[in-house]
Amino acid sequence: MGLLKHGFVTWLLGTLFLSTLLICKADVHYYEFFVQEANLTKLCNTTSQLVVNGSYPGPEIRVRRGDTVFVNVHNQGDYGFTIHWHGVKQPKNPWSDGPEYVTQCPIEPGTNFTYEVILSDEIGTLWWHAHSDWTRGTVHGAFVILPAENETYPFSTPDADQTIMLETWFNRDFKDIYDEYLSTGLAPGLRPNAYAINGHLGDTYGCPTDAIFRMQVEYQKTYLLRIINAAMNEEKFFAIANHRLTVVAQDASYVQKFTSDYIMISPGQTMDVLVHANQNKGQYYMATRPFSDSAGPSPDNITTGIFQYTNSDGGLNASLIPLPARGDSGAALGFINRIRNTNVRQNPPMKVPKKIHRRVYIAVATNNLPCDNCTTGLRAAASMNNVSFDFPRIDILQAYYNRSINGVFTTDFPLEPLVYYNFTGDLSNGVLNGNTSRATKAVVLNYGEAVEIVLQATELGAGGSHPIHLHGFSFYKVGTGSGNFNNVTDPRLYNLVDPPLINTLHVPARGWAALRFFAKNPGVWFMHCHFERHSSMGMDTVFIVKNGKTAKTSILPPPASGMPRCPGA
Repeated sequence: MGLLKHGFVTWLLGTLFLSTLLICKADVHYYEFFVQEANLTKLCNTTSQLVVNGSYPGPEIRVRRGDTVFVNVHNQGDYGFTIHWHGVKQPKNPWSDGPEYVTQCPIEPGTNFTYEVILSDEIGTLWWHAHSDWTRGTVHGAFVILPAENETYPFSTPDADQTIMLETWFNRDFKDIYDEYLSTGLAPGLRPNAYAINGHLGDTYGCPTDAIFRMQVEYQKTYLLRIINAAMNEEKFFAIANHRLTVVAQDASYVQKFTSDYIMISPGQTMDVLVHANQNKGQYYMATRPFSDSAGPSPDNITTGIFQYTNSDGGLNASLIPLPARGDSGAALGFINRIRNTNVRQNPPMKVPKKIHRRVYIAVATNNLPCDNCTTGLRAAASMNNVSFDFPRIDILQAYYNRSINGVFTTDFPLEPLVYYNFTGDLSNGVLNGNTSRATKAVVLNYGEAVEIVLQATELGAGGSHPIHLHGFSFYKVGTGSGNFNNVTDPRLYNLVDPPLINTLHVPARGWAALRFFAKNPGVWFMHCHFERHSSMGMDTVFIVKNGKTAKTSILPPPASGMPRCPGA
């Protein structure tokens, strides 16, 4: 009887949730993105960077849940690129998902392409960014999804909201970093020059002309911070001096509220955080620094902004900013493990897969591969199950959909590591590098299958954590742990009651993390490490979800206006 009652409640919540979305009026929005080179001055140095509509970060998209957004992207720059709508599931519409050579070819200079961004149940904060050759370093912006009309927040409505983008800065064109990697084979982007908050470097780098981001607040008002980690290769701690942060959402899904002195956020992730301006009037530092548990950590720079009360006098409050140390894994994991799903009507009903049809166990690693064209004779590489992803010159979606294009990809991505070893042990001798090769391999899933993916970190190369992002889905993080995954004992400890619903997963160093989802979004969907260095080195794969039996469960046709032309076609 208890199970029957629980099933009825789940059905009722799902019906009410879907009915709410259908009743609420969905709007259509249109944006124009003009992408061109602009001179940006940071660290007393001027560089030419690709930006959108002349700004860094780029323009914010602000819509409501369930809306549709058309974005016409004009390439007025010098090289091709694509745009990805990070965390938007794009139901049945992989044509507008954006990863270069996976679902489309680049928008070439002098051309334009219109994306159709279809929202479904996402709520809160997401973001958009370029998905080509490191250009996302300056081509990115916030994607804010407000509650639908007549829909409320599951907490008291904040007085205002503010986007906080955490970024990485190099004193050079971001694409040059990738091009240098292709020519030398050396791992790209190991030493950024600085970090930024909303494009501002703050007051810690010694250049008198660098601006500091200021957020104006009024005493006793509550603000919703929309925090986005847009950094290239750095997980981030973030805090505001003397102010506690209440986490209410992650990756466009509400979570059980909890309060912390700081947050830890991985590249690609978003968090909605409430902060109450209840301290003595004045100016307080907000600050960010990297978290790293790798043998090759990012520079330990602290970047500052100012949380400034209106009509406050005096200088900055000298209170200590509660940022954990760069290598404080306990602080990072302690924060992450507090995040739980919440059973509120504004969230989609929790449907955690229990009976699994397809299991995939993926060991992620960094490697070295032979390279005849590289100056060192070797290329720094990265892999999933010993496959270092090789981007084709005709996109995989086109080849899959048309069926007449052969030789672009194969469907034999290994569902488990090719070699089992002590993944989290001492692998400094690198003897396993010889098992890795470059290829374009995909996993094919049947529509509706319940899927479990376990991602295993290894100590090959520099080791460390990995933020893994899956396009086309929000998934449940059902488990995580240290050491090598045990498929008998570890699933017994899974959280199948209130696992967070996310799109980017922190896989801990010397550990593993497990996710589950139902494969109910037909299309070609990219999965990759959101450290740009690792993704460009090959830590990627593709999941192809086959059509269901009806038009409603099948991929939409490509846009009538056509897709960007492929150089390999």
